[in-house]
Amino acid sequence: MRTFIAVGSFLIFCTLAAYGIDDRKLVDMTYPFSHETLHWPTAKGFELETVNEGRTPQGYWYSSYNYSASEHVGTHLDAPFHFAEGKWTTEQIPLAQTIGPGVIIDVRAKADANRDYLLGADDVSGWEKRYGRIPKAAIVLMYTGWGKYWGDRKRYFGTDEPGDVSNLHFPGFSKQAAEFLIKQRNVKAVGLDTPSIDYGPSKDFIAHQIFGGANIPIFENVAAVDRLPPKGATIFALPMKIKGGSGAPLRIFAILP
Repeated sequence: MRTFIAVGSFLIFCTLAAYGIDDRKLVDMTYPFSHETLHWPTAKGFELETVNEGRTPQGYWYSSYNYSASEHVGTHLDAPFHFAEGKWTTEQIPLAQTIGPGVIIDVRAKADANRDYLLGADDVSGWEKRYGRIPKAAIVLMYTGWGKYWGDRKRYFGTDEPGDVSNLHFPGFSKQAAEFLIKQRNVKAVGLDTPSIDYGPSKDFIAHQIFGGANIPIFENVAAVDRLPPKGATIFALPMKIKGGSGAPLRIFAILP
């Protein structure tokens, strides 16, 4: 009977989730894609080419466009394969790996004091002292407050020169935090509100290597992190299913508790 009730409650929850979602509890965490969307200094930006836009000879409206861009533009997913040979490419990542309980680690004050701040294992333990142990299979997001710079390439990246990767300055994950979250907390995915999981001055992209080697997807340029509580939200991060891809545009959103 208890099993039946539990299963029944789950089905009711799924039905409500599918047909009765409270819009006030939905948080869109994706920046729009356009020619203005920020992208890595050496990457191809997003382009939308008009194929047709207007009234047809028959009198009805018809619009159609071609788009092109790097996989790693705007709000996007880094597949493990991006920095780990033999690991999941974009289409191989199980959907379940991109859906889970959200953990938001707020380091805004530290990031404001140091543009190159690295999330440390002590930041993770500090979060746990306040909110309890990170749940298994969580999606952990670093909240730096960098979203306030979105649209301002120089402040967001540290440089606005095309192709300049020598003067990048923004926060990211440390090697110690990456290893702790994988080995000690079994996280499902990670992300943050800056251009890269590795901080701006990185030369070895060690956080990418560590997470990729463990088949952990990464979400970058995540929007609206400020609207999520430290815990309790459920995150859905759905990438374009690019076969053999090293990443993809991402539609990420959360349902608040």
